[in-house]
Amino acid sequence: MVEVFKTNVQASEQADELISLLQQAFPGNKINFDLDDCDKVLRIEGRNFVSCNVVTVLKERGFMCNVLE
Repeated sequence: MVEVFKTNVQASEQADELISLLQQAFPGNKINFDLDDCDKVLRIEGRNFVSCNVVTVLKERGFMCNVLE
């Protein structure tokens, strides 16, 4: 399963920190940001994650995060 999220993450340092947190919360998934995209896309590929929990992780750290449809 692949899920794509729109975020407001701006800096690569922020993205790296969030990737580390997400990998701890959802191990075994491929996780990356595309900060060059206008939607500052977060992409997660794998089987063991729940989209609403991903949104919660980012929002708890002060970032906007919504599933892109």
